[in-house]
Order: sequence, then C-alpha cells, then structure tokens
Amino acid sequence: MAAVQTLNLRPPTWPTSPLSSGRPMRVDHHTGPARSAQLLAPYEVNYVPAESYRLDRLGRPGVDCYSQHESGAAVLQLQFLINEGALVTACADDTLHLWNLRQRRPAILHSLKFNRERITFCHLPFQSKWLYVGTERGNTHIVNIESFVLSGYVIMWNKAIELATKTHPGPVVHLSDSPKDEGKLLIGFESGTVVQWDLRAKKVDFRIYYDEAIHSVSWHHEGKQFMCSHSDGSLTVWNLRNTSRPIQITYPHGKILKDGRKESCKPILKVEYKTSRNSSEPFVIFSGGLSYDKAGGRRPTLTIMHGKAITVLEMDHPIVEFLVLCDTPYSNEVQDPYAVVVLLEKDFIVVDLSQSNFPIFENPYPMDIHESPVTCTAYFAECPPDIIPILYSIGAKQKKTGYSQKEWPVSGGTWTLGSQTYPEIIVTGHADGTVKFWDASAITLQMLYKLKTSKVFEKPKAGEGRGADLQDEDPYAVQMVSWCPHSRLFCVVGISAHVILYRFSKHDANMQIASLEVRLQFDADDAVSPSETENNPCFSDPSAHSPLQAGSPGSGTLDNLPCLKVKSRPLRMPPGYQAELVVQLVCPPQQITCLDINSAYGLLAFGNCNGLAVVDYLQKTVLVCLSTLDLYGATDPYQRLTRSPRRNRQSTSVPYPSSLHSDPRSMPEPLASLRATHCSPVFYLLDNDHVNGHCTSPTSQPCSMGKPRVPGVPEGPRHTRRGPGRPPFRKAQSAACMEISLPVSSHTEVPAGVYHL
Repeated sequence: MAAVQTLNLRPPTWPTSPLSSGRPMRVDHHTGPARSAQLLAPYEVNYVPAESYRLDRLGRPGVDCYSQHESGAAVLQLQFLINEGALVTACADDTLHLWNLRQRRPAILHSLKFNRERITFCHLPFQSKWLYVGTERGNTHIVNIESFVLSGYVIMWNKAIELATKTHPGPVVHLSDSPKDEGKLLIGFESGTVVQWDLRAKKVDFRIYYDEAIHSVSWHHEGKQFMCSHSDGSLTVWNLRNTSRPIQITYPHGKILKDGRKESCKPILKVEYKTSRNSSEPFVIFSGGLSYDKAGGRRPTLTIMHGKAITVLEMDHPIVEFLVLCDTPYSNEVQDPYAVVVLLEKDFIVVDLSQSNFPIFENPYPMDIHESPVTCTAYFAECPPDIIPILYSIGAKQKKTGYSQKEWPVSGGTWTLGSQTYPEIIVTGHADGTVKFWDASAITLQMLYKLKTSKVFEKPKAGEGRGADLQDEDPYAVQMVSWCPHSRLFCVVGISAHVILYRFSKHDANMQIASLEVRLQFDADDAVSPSETENNPCFSDPSAHSPLQAGSPGSGTLDNLPCLKVKSRPLRMPPGYQAELVVQLVCPPQQITCLDINSAYGLLAFGNCNGLAVVDYLQKTVLVCLSTLDLYGATDPYQRLTRSPRRNRQSTSVPYPSSLHSDPRSMPEPLASLRATHCSPVFYLLDNDHVNGHCTSPTSQPCSMGKPRVPGVPEGPRHTRRGPGRPPFRKAQSAACMEISLPVSSHTEVPAGVYHL
C-alpha cells in the first residue's frame, strides 16, 4: 500500500485549549545538543517524506527537529493535537502512536495496534477529544485521545450504505466533520460513494453515488455544499439540498475533442475549496488533473483556480502533500487563504496566494543540498568570528528574482545558538559550477553565500570548442576548492581544467579578469625512455618533453586552445567574492589533481599527472612550469646528490629534497615507480611559512638573472640544447631571484626565500 502523508500547521490566531499550559519544551535536532523550542507558537509544520519512519518539524528559520519510530514502519498520516503539545501518527503497520512533545526528548506515550483491519485515513476535529479512523474494510472507528483506547462506537460499512447495495464501497478515503454541525461526519469511500453520518442519531442523513472513484473531499465554509476530486480528472460540487446529482461538473484541464469525446486526464489527488472576504470567487487548489496527451502532463503540477483565472505551477519533484494556510482554524468561518505549503519528495516550498503571479517564498531550510549534485566539499573549523556575519550579510543582498517579498510564513518555535559553539563553515561545489558556503556552527546547515563560477566564462555555443569532448553536460562542474578564511582568498578548480582565484570585497567593482594559459603536456613522440636517460643522464634534451606555455611558437593549433573562453570585457562584480585571475590548461587538458594557495608568498600551485605549475597571482605570471619527468627525472636542472635523509637520523635540520639519478635502483621505491611510469600525480605543494609575517610577493623584489649552478653537471650543452623549431624554455628563478648554492650535505638548511616544492 502506498504511503499517504499529511501536513499539519498551527495558525497564529488559534485559541489555547484549557489543557495547554504554554510551557516551553526542548526537542532534539539533527545532531548535537537539544535546542529550546516553543511548540505552542504559531505555525509549525509537520511533514513526513515518502515511505519514511522519521518525523520532521519545521518552524521559523532555524527550528528544524525530528523524531523517529523504532519500529521502522512508514508513516501514513500525522495529526497535531492543536495547542496540546502532542501528536498522533498512523503507521503502515496499522499502529497509532501518541507522542508527547512537552518533554526534552519527544517520546511515545501510548500506542494502539489494529490487528484485523488496515488504517487508511484519520481525522481529528479541532478542539475535539475523538479521533476518527477509517480502514481498508470501509469501517470507521473512534479513538478517545485522552485515554487512547477504542470506544465501542463503530460505523460499519454495511450500515453506512443502503442494504440493497451488495457491492463493497471500498476503503475509507475521507473523513471530516460538517462545518455546520460537528455531530455530522462525512465519510468518503473509494468507489465514489459519500455518506453523511449522524453521530447522535446513529443513522445516515444522505448518500451520494458517482461513477468515478473519489480521492478527496473539501467543504465550503458554510457547510451547505462540498467539492470532490475524482480519478478521471474531474471536480464535482454537491449541494445538500439535492444530493441526487452534482450541481457542477468541471474538467479543469480536459477539453472536448472534435468527435465529442472528452480528453482523458490524470486523477486529481487532492482538492482544497477555500473562500475569501476580499473576493466573491473562491480559491480551488488541487494537484494533478492534467491531460495525458499534453507534454506538460508528465511533470507534477499544482493548479490554482481563482474565478476564471487558472494558474498551473510545475514542480521539480513529485508532490507528496499540500496544505492551504488560512487566517482561521475554524472550518465554519471565511478561510481567507494566503499561502500554500507544498511538500515534494525532495523539496519543501510555500506559494504566496496574495499576489496574482503566485511567487514562492525563499526557503530558509536546506531541504536538498544536492539541488545541483555536489561534486566536492571542504570543511573549515575555528574560522575567524567575523567571517560568518560578513558572508551572511553579503549573501542576503544577492539578487533573488521570482521570490515573494513577504517574510517566511512558518514562524513557530524559538531557537538560540549554544554557548560552546565555534565558527564552522562547509563549502560545497556543485555540478552546475556554483559554490555554496554553509554555516555549520548551528545544529542544522544554513546557507550563507552562493557563488557562480560560470559567470567568468562566455557561454559556449553548441558544438563549438574542444569543451564538447569533456563533460558536455557539466563543463563548469567544481572539482576542488582551496580557501584561506583569514586572507579570504578562494580558489576553485573546474572540471574543464581551469583554476579561478577569487578575492573578497565588500564593495562592487568594474574590472577585467586576468587570464593565463599553461600547458602541462609533453609530446609523447619526443618522450625519452628510462633506458636512454640512463646512458646519458646529463646531456639529455630537456626540451623534448618540457611543457610549453600556450601562445608560444608552434603551439597555435586547435589542440592548444582552452576548453572555455574567459570573458574579455570588463565586468561589473557585486560585493562578495570577485574573480581576479583565471589559469587554464590548454587542450587536450588533464584534470587537475592538486591545488594550494599561499597568501604569504602570493603563490598559487596546482598540478596533475603531467606536471606542476606555480603562479604568482600578484604579478599574474607563471613562475614554474615543470613536467613530471622534469620533477623526477635526470633532466631536472637542479641536480642534487642522491642521499636519503634517513641515513642521518641525528640531523636536526630539514634537508632540501635531493634529486634522483636516472638509475631506478638508487631511487626510493615510490619515486622509482613514478619515474618508470612517466605519469604520476603531483602531491608536493607550497610551504605555508610567512616571510617576516608579511603576505608579500617575492617576485616583486629586484633580482639578478644569474643561472643556478648545478654541481658536477656541465652547463653549456645541457642548458642550451633544444629541439628544432622549439622556443628556448627557461625555468623560473628562486623566490628571491638569487643564485642558489645547492646543498651538498644533508646538514645544510634551505636558504630563506626559496620556494619549497
């Protein structure tokens, strides 16, 4: 049996029952300590995801708590005991549970098990102590809420229908008390039969028969007529004065075809019939009912009919349940609806009925963190205390189109942060190129700020560029992030082999984004095998497999173009993170495997299986661009003695990493395997030490252009030979641009200002 879920809300004007004391209570949240919540406060939503044994209660922004059934049975329906601090749940194992919400940890007070009948529908009238329970056999039982036991009063199905009727009416699908007389109970059966039962006289007032199955029933507030929704996509209105036939039959989304037949439509699963003081026309709100022949019929929809105007709202996920918010809880008063709460399988939205275009409210809850699939995450603890308020204030000012300007209407509960919390932030990257900053200091995640990396690039045309070869659907997907909460620098690595550097600013700016192109790819035809380098390690040709920067001679082919094109015109950037630099690998790109940023030296380093690049983001220049063979092979211009630090265990200084001979036998085992494969990811990144505590770029200092001396290696042929037609390639100098005297002993420390790789 499919699960049926309901929503229950507490309007702000509902009176307090004598049983309610108005005391605050504590409830458990998703994780961490309990947080105080006033459950008697106005508007608290209770919902159940499909086929779930967990209950979620949502109040004002920040109030998000849950409870769960130990039995593991799916929850079919929920009923609040309004202003009583209690809740009734009906589960798929045919058990009713009474929850006490007035204690710190909500718990089940009573349980009632149905052994011979299956529960299909429950109804608890406002300020009543009687719970009506319909079953699959068509019977209606009555439960005393105070004692939580079955009363002896049972409405049997054979008494509800005419004795001459031999067919079974089907399960009970609807129960409601009449707005005109609470002693009258309306019972709807699946077969299309509707019965009004007089509870006092224990007899039937009237019976209604219809050809189509009934899914839901909704009363007019005067209690003189009601509306039914049916399986053929029709709505019928019945008047109590004449119950022989409906006074109105409508197919909101069905048309009459040329041959006289009506269009076949989907069932209308639920309908709400609400009146308004400001308009003589009622609101008719229902889910489903679209034509099978329409393309839009394949998507879940919510339809709002107000007079002659019909508005269809398409949903991203199937509708589980919806509820209309009204100004009064009394069913015999004019309802004045102002919003519709819609529970979807993976989302929770509220529609504003006070505006003609029916915008939705911005949801303060992260109902689905995978709104776009999460592709990477990063966690940061002990952040500066001012970073969360700054991100929140900037995020609150971001333009959000299509949302209602009114405040979130669900306002129940209260919450405060714990005294022992400390700033925690989670950063998520998504498949559509967005980056979201989440406040994890509280019990539940709250989104602070949203960044769209796709705004840096031109929108690619269909079938244009090499980006089509790499992730056609998600060319902007975020692969990796690096963030310094103190300097507020932020780096993003995209799946199209690009790195974007962002700098935080409280003010908007008009600026042009700088871009660099780097090639971390060697020519496979010119690659030198390990056997060749063993014979002549010192005179091998470094240009045969050195990476080339894009734009150099001989690199102007289509393969040397980046996958995405950076916008060349000046852009207006709002306050927040503003793009400053984009570094792209030319095609065919290899995905970047490591990233680090050093705000002390003004350096950005990244690498992949082909090599490593170091960029001075202050000067917007590439300092180092090495292939993997240069890092681990004999062609490394900075040759060092092959001495392992492990041999001098008594040394207290940290030696500079030694280079490797071409003989794999003299290499440490991990590096020997890297040298043999010619393709190994780069994992050595930048040291994060500051220079005299200042975040400055050493490349801005004046320097000599001397070349580093390599002990025991001939200088001339090794540094001048290059392949035909190739430009001279010279690696960047050290951080201080000084001549480096490389260490010959493991006791020699690294000179100050040298980049540590």
